[in-house]
Amino acid sequence: MKRKCSRCLVTSLFVMIMLLCAGLASSQDSAMPDLRAPAIVATAIADSYQPAYGFPVGPRAYPEGINPLTGLPYPSDAARSRRNLIIKVSNWPPRVRPQHGVNAADLVYEYEAEGGVTRFAAIYRSQAPQQVGSIRSARLLDIELIRMYAALLAYSGTSEPIRHIYINADYRNRLLSPSLSHDCARAGFCRDDAYVHRGYEHTLFADAQQLWDFASRINVNQGYRALGFSFALQADDGGDTVRDTYTNWYNRTDARWQYDDSSRIYLRFADGAPHIDAADGAQLWADNLIYLQVIHRPRPDLFPPGSHDESEELVLQGQGKAFVLREGKLYRGFWRRPGLRNGEALELVHVDGKPIALKPGRSWVTIVRNLDQLEISETRQALDSIVSADA
Repeated sequence: MKRKCSRCLVTSLFVMIMLLCAGLASSQDSAMPDLRAPAIVATAIADSYQPAYGFPVGPRAYPEGINPLTGLPYPSDAARSRRNLIIKVSNWPPRVRPQHGVNAADLVYEYEAEGGVTRFAAIYRSQAPQQVGSIRSARLLDIELIRMYAALLAYSGTSEPIRHIYINADYRNRLLSPSLSHDCARAGFCRDDAYVHRGYEHTLFADAQQLWDFASRINVNQGYRALGFSFALQADDGGDTVRDTYTNWYNRTDARWQYDDSSRIYLRFADGAPHIDAADGAQLWADNLIYLQVIHRPRPDLFPPGSHDESEELVLQGQGKAFVLREGKLYRGFWRRPGLRNGEALELVHVDGKPIALKPGRSWVTIVRNLDQLEISETRQALDSIVSADA
């Protein structure tokens, strides 16, 4: 519908919309509508996405009440007030699937833990799932994520060289782990015997709300924001049509994402089958896919050659190449991290330096050694033929 109102009417309408968002944010989680629904995004916060009115949505400034992880209003005052929470989730061996609570994360990082095995660093703020996991160990990359998102980090444990770094760091009090004597009753790290057939190491899960409650008791649950992403209801001009992406890590782990035109989201497949979240029974999904080319660097100072617990440093500092996908379009550009302070997260820019606009919603970040290992296609690949060819 064309806008024919005067400047005064537009201003009044914007004030009313922001008051509506503030009122919604003050409600309890249980009473909230689904603020991710396209109709609510379009009607409740559309004006906050108009730069002409002086309210840019990232990368350095966000309207009051907008979550910089998603570009959407915080769904409750509790979500606005609590800290970004990173939970390490296993993705290998295949028997750990389906995982719990991944679809409840605002943002997910997937990266190679070692030898073609990937792991998820799921970041929570908007929702507080009761069971997330299974939870596994932390890696060197998580040092960067803790700082980038001014976050808490929940993990099972870590290797001795990394543990030594962690316990001597300035973020020591933001670490949540059974290895630090944070147990089921106090912090929400609990074993679920229903999954003992996967192996004992894959039975650890956590309750996000209990983690936040524990962080509040030790006074580290402040609602800091992390700056970096830009959002807009309208996609940027240009871009190539891409509806299918595939990544294979040395034939040990793979991930395929396909754009679904009806729901306007990306759906994930693993080993040729839909990748499901056991908590909601839905396929893993995202509004935006972000691929980062990042240097993977050995650390012989920490891990002598041949160490059984060796892991590499992923250099998420400076700048590198990036692919960003939204609504069936791929944009080629760069990622950059402008500073190393708490809350200085990644920015995504076009080749001319202008921010790449993400679709308001959930994003999935995949870190690779080289973007050339990513297979892309204009059309969705037929999964039946893929499975048959790999059999």
